Amino acid sequence: MTTETEFAPAKVNLALHVTGQRADGYHLLDSLVAFAEVGDRVTLAPWDGLHPELQITGPQAGALPPSDDNLCLRAARAMGGGVAMTLHKVLPVASGIGGGSADAAAVLRAMRRIGRALPPAAEILALGADVPVCLAGRAVRMTGVGEVLTPLALPEAWLVLANPGVALATPQVFQALTRRDNAPLPSLPRLRGVAELAAFLAMQRNDLEPAATALAPVIAETRAALTAQTGCLLARMSGSGATCFGLFADGLTATAAARALRAAHPGWWVEAGRMLS
Repeated sequence: MTTETEFAPAKVNLALHVTGQRADGYHLLDSLVAFAEVGDRVTLAPWDGLHPELQITGPQAGALPPSDDNLCLRAARAMGGGVAMTLHKVLPVASGIGGGSADAAAVLRAMRRIGRALPPAAEILALGADVPVCLAGRAVRMTGVGEVLTPLALPEAWLVLANPGVALATPQVFQALTRRDNAPLPSLPRLRGVAELAAFLAMQRNDLEPAATALAPVIAETRAALTAQTGCLLARMSGSGATCFGLFADGLTATAAARALRAAHPGWWVEAGRMLS
């Protein structure tokens, strides 16, 4: 086995409708998901220890002390172990952009490249509801509890991600929901550019945003700060928060917006990247 490095891009819920709740407590979702050219990196190397090993580096490493239930370790164990991993952590923890799920999916992809067989779909879903979509790593419509993925073709666009430094636990946000039987997404029309994508998304919503904002009011400030940036076509919270995204037509405008946000809010985590489709 040679050393393998895999990118773990941020997952962005462009729209997220909560459409029901199963008897086992899992929520039913209908979401448009894309990925940003911003993320973590996982490097795998041969390891002859009984259990996989994990080292965490990077600017967000301090927020994620290694533990036995880390999703990278769980994913590696599900594929037979025998690897030492280094996770270079860039994405904030508990921030609504897939972090841990993206990392686990990166481990699965890297271990598949070295000849390991993927676990059954049910085992992948058991790692986390976002792991299947992060494993796909491309724009999809995600339904069910996260296991039904329909590929989408989205226009070229750029995203600015902004997190105000607040960690939100997903179960806490779902618990704060006042309604769980919202209407699903309509069929995605043929979109001829980023402006039409923004217009379509403006007619949709993130059903978790009101509950998350009640728990962390700074989310409203974050979204407003994105909206105020020149060239921002739409701003919304991603996932269960607190990260918000701004949709932009080009990289130059997105990069300028990210620079302005960092200057105005030096304590925030802000990154710009191309939307991966």
